[in-house]
Amino acid sequence: MWDYFVAFVFGVVEGITEWLPVSSTGHMIILNEFLKLNVSAEFYDLYLVVIQLGAILAVMVVFWWDIWPFGIKRNNHPLSDSGIGRWIMKDKFIMWFKIAVACIPAAIVGVLFDDWLDEHLYNYVVVAIALIVFGIAFIVVEHVMKNKEFKIKTIGQINWGHAFMIGMFQLLAAIFPGASRSGSTIVGSLGMGIKREAAAKFTFFLAIPVMFGASLLKIVKFKGEVQGNELALLGIGMVTAFVVSLFVIKALMSFIKKHGFTCFGWYRIALGIVVLVLGLTGVIGF
Repeated sequence: MWDYFVAFVFGVVEGITEWLPVSSTGHMIILNEFLKLNVSAEFYDLYLVVIQLGAILAVMVVFWWDIWPFGIKRNNHPLSDSGIGRWIMKDKFIMWFKIAVACIPAAIVGVLFDDWLDEHLYNYVVVAIALIVFGIAFIVVEHVMKNKEFKIKTIGQINWGHAFMIGMFQLLAAIFPGASRSGSTIVGSLGMGIKREAAAKFTFFLAIPVMFGASLLKIVKFKGEVQGNELALLGIGMVTAFVVSLFVIKALMSFIKKHGFTCFGWYRIALGIVVLVLGLTGVIGF
């Protein structure tokens, strides 16, 4: 029962931190020092990635009509005026092609260097520095953009060049644990003049293929045998992450309509200092 409770807590933390630009990795590291699942190290690595699928499903539920590319009633940009083309939403397909472009940099690096990056860069120093650096970046970018009007206000205005550059910012998160995938892509989007709501939405949609791909990669590389209780732990974590994400996504979208990301920048800096102190004092050791 204790492991089920721990799995529930991990799901709560995942559902909150996956979407807020504060680094789910940094929070999971600290959480794991105080609450541990009674599982093998190999399964734990798999668990941390696969429970993210619950959070991804929440995005698909909340933004279903923004991402589903088929239908007649909501189709303002049909591929053609008759035939099967009436059912195809051209603007949605173009959006997904742009998301595919944004996925390319991280996908290449993830497939080729995933194990090497985990071995050499997955440590508290890198995580702490990434938290602090991107926290400072949020504060600086928000200060620079404070009195400026965002030129790109909707996802439809994001062009191919913007999509590729967002992908390059996502690559930073793939390389440096603690950078935060949502954090790096949002701060990069803001710097390019993309409005907060559009930046957040594109980041959420980008997470769908990225996290499905990351989960598939972990599952393929997993060499152990999953036990029945471990499947239960995965189920609890995924369902919890899904439910919590539903509330967090809606709350974040409402928050950024009136506020910026500066508060998250300060939070990241504080968390980075905590991770660094805990590492230097030997409380965490990875």
